[in-house]
Amino acid sequence: MRRLPLAALAACLVLPTMAATPPATRPLDLETIMANPDWIGQAVESPYWSVDGRSLYYSLKRDGSPVRDLYKVDPASGRSVKLDPAAMAQAEGPAVFDRAHRHAAFILHGDVFLVDLASGRRVQVTRTPQAESAPQFSADGRALQFRDGNDWYSYDLASGVTAPAAVLKFADDPQSKQPDQLGELQLKLFKTLREIKAGQQALRDEHKALQAADPGRAPAPFWLGDKIKPVDTELSPDGRWMLLVTEPKDYPAGKAPLVNHYVTDSGYTEPQNARTYVGRADPAPQSLLLLDLASHRAYPLRTDVLPGIKDDPLKALRAEAIAKLEKAGKGDEAKALKAPRVRPVRIVAGAEDGGGGIAWSDDGSELAIQLRAIDNKDRWIASVDFRRHVLVEQQRLTDPAWINWNFNDFGWLRDNRTLWYLSEQSGWSQLYTKPLGGKARALTSGRFEVSHPLLSADGRWFYVRTNLLAPYSYDVYRLPVGGGALTRITHYQGMDDFKLSPDGNQLAVLHSGPYTLPQLAVQPAAGGSAKELTDTMKPAYTARHWIEPKIVQVPSSHGAGVIYAKYYGPADENDAVKRPGVLFVHGAGYLQDVTLSSTFYFREQMFDNLLVQQGYVVLDMDYRASEGYGRAWRTAIYRQMGHPELEDLLDGKAWLVKNHGVDPKRVGIYGGSYGGFMTEMALLRAPGQFAAGAALRAPSDWTSYNDEYTSNILNDPQLDPEAYQTSSPIEYAANLRDPLLIEHGLIDDNVMTGDSIRLYQRFIELHKKNFWISLYPLERHDFVHADSWYDEYRRIDELFNTYVKPVKAGAGG
Repeated sequence: MRRLPLAALAACLVLPTMAATPPATRPLDLETIMANPDWIGQAVESPYWSVDGRSLYYSLKRDGSPVRDLYKVDPASGRSVKLDPAAMAQAEGPAVFDRAHRHAAFILHGDVFLVDLASGRRVQVTRTPQAESAPQFSADGRALQFRDGNDWYSYDLASGVTAPAAVLKFADDPQSKQPDQLGELQLKLFKTLREIKAGQQALRDEHKALQAADPGRAPAPFWLGDKIKPVDTELSPDGRWMLLVTEPKDYPAGKAPLVNHYVTDSGYTEPQNARTYVGRADPAPQSLLLLDLASHRAYPLRTDVLPGIKDDPLKALRAEAIAKLEKAGKGDEAKALKAPRVRPVRIVAGAEDGGGGIAWSDDGSELAIQLRAIDNKDRWIASVDFRRHVLVEQQRLTDPAWINWNFNDFGWLRDNRTLWYLSEQSGWSQLYTKPLGGKARALTSGRFEVSHPLLSADGRWFYVRTNLLAPYSYDVYRLPVGGGALTRITHYQGMDDFKLSPDGNQLAVLHSGPYTLPQLAVQPAAGGSAKELTDTMKPAYTARHWIEPKIVQVPSSHGAGVIYAKYYGPADENDAVKRPGVLFVHGAGYLQDVTLSSTFYFREQMFDNLLVQQGYVVLDMDYRASEGYGRAWRTAIYRQMGHPELEDLLDGKAWLVKNHGVDPKRVGIYGGSYGGFMTEMALLRAPGQFAAGAALRAPSDWTSYNDEYTSNILNDPQLDPEAYQTSSPIEYAANLRDPLLIEHGLIDDNVMTGDSIRLYQRFIELHKKNFWISLYPLERHDFVHADSWYDEYRRIDELFNTYVKPVKAGAGG
């Protein structure tokens, strides 16, 4: 590897302390906390081990720029070096290894590289303008396989030759066309035409014979027709099989709403297509095709053999909806709701979206596929019988509400015959193993969540992330693959991610804290002392005295047990003084904000500190629907979004009144996205409970949100219109009586700005008072510009100081 000059190396070292501690901190102000967050520091991102396991790479956002710089750190000395462009050319990417651990491969700048581990020799396998991905070694270690889009290639290590593993043509075979009656007549009449046709056939037969006898030739194409398009392909490690996932080529996408960009480089308004609304076009059904690359044959894998796939879990709702439509004389709409004979499926998304997809065993002898019904009620893991070319169900997970989009990880043990997978079947995400043809076995059990399963290279251990200690406390644990106790490996309580070293002896850990962005450490994989490798926080931030959030348990008055929350209050709290309070409501719904890790809502957390400085106390709750508390907590909102959550928020308010001297007439509420939705639901379904609310980028009508999120929880609006009416704030607009500030990015293509504008129009027509809207022309769903953040929270601060903080008539204080 190319060495940097000593002077350059010294200049690139990341020192443990980035600058001298600033003078005594001043009181917080909005200009500071809503400024570009580079003043806070940078989170360590995407760590991975070097091929030899002696170094770690990680990325840091560059101050004042969206560029991510790549760093290399020596775990032994703790020295970090920022790689310049020349050093970047000699860097490595996240590596994969062959089964004998003789070779490694990785992707760097979109090209494939091969490393001989004994000699260290590095070979660049590709140099192309397109981005290759997914390197894997063949089962026998003689070839390196990789993909370019949905096309797979195999690089022979001995000869250095790269060839396509298969050639896929999504068109009809031009040679398969048969003459019609008129064509047959011409062949009958003209000898010359017959001779030409015979000659063409002879050439084709010769080419086929030569190809069969010469493995050095490119494979013959698979002609797959022009009615389908590829979604995914996966090549078996032994090179014998390819699984192809397809969907209809011309499946209707539905009408897309427009997002208008008003502030543009051109000076003209520029429209942009966004995603379709829920229920306006169902996701395209997917099909499976198994390609035998040796015999050059294709076999459809039918899904109608999966247990329960012909059932209708929405039968009662469907019958009710059809009856209403028929009574209203809408026969065509009623007919469109008829249940399919076989429920359509999609292949569960890849690991970065919560696990799932397609998994080959290491030796290529077994294949498992995870499928999900489009109605969101079933998930199947099926293996493939290669002799009969059929799916064989191995595990079915059914949920009358919806299958979680998390906890779908699965794969094979090193014996190539035993599946492992995560499942919520017990009510909590737990880890299971199942031999083909055998019974499933739970490796973990309890009222905690297991995620991030990682099988060690030697196949002896599972490493997992879990909140075994408490719902808000996450660490790495490990357990034997044959079963046994969970052993705690890390002791951070705020562990975010981890990577095993190539030899399996060390663990790289990303960890964080309430006011510490993710940092990198390394420790023995069997447990032991950790060594910190980074400190990327800025002194201007760390020198301030931030309020340590106190994790509390709020009793539920609706039989839900306790609701975990973070409480922010003054150090010298005096219960004799009545004070105002604020509820912050996190977004996404299914998200956990009450943890000991850093929060996605770091600006809101600083704003909560500012509110306390101004005399408020703040509560941030993991209401029902939040992540980390099991299936029942997650699905409590099925067909009634905004109802259980509001009960929890009102319990939070009551807890503040009882335990922290909060004036019940002086409580505000705010949040963004799902938190904005809940702010609107709180003011519109519980008028008088909150003195004022700020709803940021809120979905006010779920019929205009997307399909993949909304249909999970509320089904389709044509099938279950009552669920949408029950769950949409716009349906309760007539109840507005408390001040409401609405804020939204004008180019939001996630929650459409139209949601806020339509709700605003309803208030106009209802002659409501004390409602306002603030629109941000250059912001999408996640705001990125400091000026917009400042303006947004200046308005929220003014709202609370005008309508929440002042003592109301008849209130104590």
